[in-house]
Parts: sequence; C-alpha cells; structure tokens
Amino acid sequence: MAAKKTTKKAATGDLIISKSRTKAAVKKCNVSSDFYPALDKAVRSLIQTAETRATGNKRKTLRPQDL
Repeated sequence: MAAKKTTKKAATGDLIISKSRTKAAVKKCNVSSDFYPALDKAVRSLIQTAETRATGNKRKTLRPQDL
C-alpha cells in the first residue's frame, strides 16, 4: 500500500486564500504578513453568510446572489 503524502500547513493554520495570488492581485502596495489571516477571516465570514442564505432559501448550492 502506498504511503499518503503529507501536505505542509501554513504557519497561520489552514488558509482558504492563496498568499501568492493575493500578493499578485495587489498592484501598488506591499502586503503585511498579518493581512492574510484577516483576509481569510473575512472570506470565511462571507462563505458562512452565503451558506446561511442558501439553506434559508432551501438550496444546497451557493450562488453569487448569496454574497
């Protein structure tokens, strides 16, 4: 049986967002290391809100209007 690969976890835990893509999206500013966890928290909150709205509308699929 093949051994499972282990993945590296980010220093701040499991982030939904990609640090490299976030940094690439920023054009005129630097990105501080404490920005990433704050952005991740905001994204998780948006997802939770969208999920609550979708289930409230008796759907199992998130749609753009749920944001």
